[in-house]
Amino acid sequence: MFVCICNQVTDNQIRQAVAEGATSLNALSNELKVGTCCGKCKSCAKNIMRSALQENMHIQTMPGGNTPVLSPV
Repeated sequence: MFVCICNQVTDNQIRQAVAEGATSLNALSNELKVGTCCGKCKSCAKNIMRSALQENMHIQTMPGGNTPVLSPV
């Protein structure tokens, strides 16, 4: 689904960017240009990013078995 109509950014592109290391809305904006025009997509993009980060936490394990903690974005 399109999240940012202005720059034709989809939820899958956001999830892929998170999988490649994006952890903030600024990182997504720099990479995908999401939220850089009208800004109406920022909250949706942030929600998708947070969801993707949480999903990735289940996949990734840290040395010593520690569980990563999400910090506010």
